[in-house]
Amino acid sequence: MQRDVASTIVLDVTESADLVFAIAVSSVYPSVTERLVASLDGAEVDVAELPDAHGTRLHRVRCGTGRLEVSYTARVDEPAGDLPTSPTDLLVYTRPSRYAESDALGPTAWAEFSRIRDRRELLAAVSSWVGTELAYVSGASLPTDGAVRTLLNRRGVCRDFAHLCVALLRARDIPARVVSVYAPGLAPMDFHAVAEAWVDDAWHVVDATTLAPRSSLVRIATGRDAADTAFLTIVGGRATLTDITVTAVVDALPDDDVTQLVQLT
Repeated sequence: MQRDVASTIVLDVTESADLVFAIAVSSVYPSVTERLVASLDGAEVDVAELPDAHGTRLHRVRCGTGRLEVSYTARVDEPAGDLPTSPTDLLVYTRPSRYAESDALGPTAWAEFSRIRDRRELLAAVSSWVGTELAYVSGASLPTDGAVRTLLNRRGVCRDFAHLCVALLRARDIPARVVSVYAPGLAPMDFHAVAEAWVDDAWHVVDATTLAPRSSLVRIATGRDAADTAFLTIVGGRATLTDITVTAVVDALPDDDVTQLVQLT
């Protein structure tokens, strides 16, 4: 499966800034042809790559004021390699986190899914329940919203769906985490967020939005929640996002059977 992905982020930097981007595909892909370029008012600026957990690759840009444009393109020719998981990882991804408050949602998880003991069935049940209970509404949530507020509002975008899935699964003692991805077939096209859950000694994708086939997704960043996977983090200074363009295509868009377990490849 050949996948071509690209993104361009444009920022108006009004105070010298320290910016971190998570837009490059994960290092778990063995064969990638890629290019990342940052320019300030048309002049190229330095970019430093920083490795993060689970193959995540961060790119840091320090720049002065002006119009900053960061562009990335990549062709992924082969499936992802193994992504090692330690016992510590499984502990971390069973705990509550900033945007996935599994402790607060424990009573909800047990009330809705207490009769389901099979972990594979639980993944399907949580995904179906979240997809039914929430409405996908662009702009309906705030960047500070977590799973609890999402459930109360009953609407959100992909990161909100992912956070709620993660929180409910963790509340049922299933390790779960958030992954940002490029998503061929997604409409409207953007960065996408899904959940991953540890079942049968492997990580499997849970996407309650069902907006793109899971087997075509390309991993970018992996972590506890959006705090670890955001495409842009402003570490210092001041910058305003003015434009973002994302594309992701695959040579043949696969079908997606939502009843089957699927791994990111």
